[in-house]
Amino acid sequence: MASLTNFLAKPLQNLVSLTKFTPFPSPFPTSFPPSPKPKQFPSNLETNFRGCSFIPKAAAASGVKKVSSDERVQQVHSIEEFDEALRAAKDRLVVVEYAASHSFQSSKIYPFMVDLSRTCNDVDFLLVMGDENEKTRELCKREKIEQVPHFSFYKNMEKIHEEEGIGPDQLMGDVLYYGDSHSAVVQLHSREDVERLIDQNKVDHKLLVLDVGLKHCGPCVKVYPTVVKLSRQMSDTVVFARMNGDENESCMQFLRDMNVIEVPTFVFIRDGEICGRYVGSGKGELIGEILRYQGVRVTY
Repeated sequence: MASLTNFLAKPLQNLVSLTKFTPFPSPFPTSFPPSPKPKQFPSNLETNFRGCSFIPKAAAASGVKKVSSDERVQQVHSIEEFDEALRAAKDRLVVVEYAASHSFQSSKIYPFMVDLSRTCNDVDFLLVMGDENEKTRELCKREKIEQVPHFSFYKNMEKIHEEEGIGPDQLMGDVLYYGDSHSAVVQLHSREDVERLIDQNKVDHKLLVLDVGLKHCGPCVKVYPTVVKLSRQMSDTVVFARMNGDENESCMQFLRDMNVIEVPTFVFIRDGEICGRYVGSGKGELIGEILRYQGVRVTY
């Protein structure tokens, strides 16, 4: 096994082609690359918002409705209400669904967002009906929303991610990935956090699995629900932790030092020493690697 210091100098080999990591990134982007187009029933806002009006009864019948006071999804009706909701959330994750009363896909995904809002108490959920009035149209124009349903994710009034045309599983994965603060996965924000966690687990001999990723990484988001599930099932023998390399300069420097060039990368540490790593987002492969470093013989 290699010590932490020695491991930093070792190059990666046999890497899976995943999300490329740029060692010296440009400043955090203010705009985002377009999400994949919805496979079914996209609703073009430029075309469909013109002349539309929001009708509460019709919207309720289709599943997208005005939110009742006992639900945790807050419907906002203007730019002012929207900005105030983001300010009030502070550092909590805010998930915003941009919808329209005529959109079949909006009505299909909205009930699932309501269910998520009831179970994710540390996440705020907002609903914007783009065709409700001129104020919501202006909000959608400012946020560059062209199709619905469209989900945007905010923290500290900053947009950190957005998705278009997604289903319930991907929405849940995004909420877990960008808002997770209560699972058994330890959230790390600096190299010092990593070193402290390693020191804490030298005595109990537990395997430490460090999930290294980036904020805007599809494979990282895809595999994270598996990481959360494993963290609960293996809590007696394995400690799971996560770091997003582009969270701050300390995390970015840690990725450079670790020679991480593709994400997600899982680093396996036991008794203060690094015993290996896995690069990929395959659920079965990840579980197999964890079992292997626990001493369980795995046959592929």
